[in-house]
Amino acid sequence: MLLPHQPLQEAAVPSPRMSARDQAGPWHSEAVCRRDEAGLFFAPSKEPTAARLSREEAAKRVCARCPVMVECREHALLQPEPYGVWGGLTAAERRVVLARRRRRDAELQRSTRVAAAG
Repeated sequence: MLLPHQPLQEAAVPSPRMSARDQAGPWHSEAVCRRDEAGLFFAPSKEPTAARLSREEAAKRVCARCPVMVECREHALLQPEPYGVWGGLTAAERRVVLARRRRRDAELQRSTRVAAAG
């Protein structure tokens, strides 16, 4: 999901890991959320918890049927996007994924150093 203030050109900067879909055009041009209300993906200020959870679940249902969900999720993880539902994940869920990736990367670096020293 593109933020309302983010220019399309900024989001379309090519990545070194371009997929076949990227070569055909930017991933976000196929995003289902482009046709939905942006408010579904971003919280209004002082939103009650029950309303937030309901809204996030509705946004995730939109993401679940999106052909570019994986690309959107990776974009949000690589940026990293601090707000909203992107690629079927909330900001809190993305923080968990990023923390797991950092731990995995640190473990891989440690095992590589141990193997090189041994």
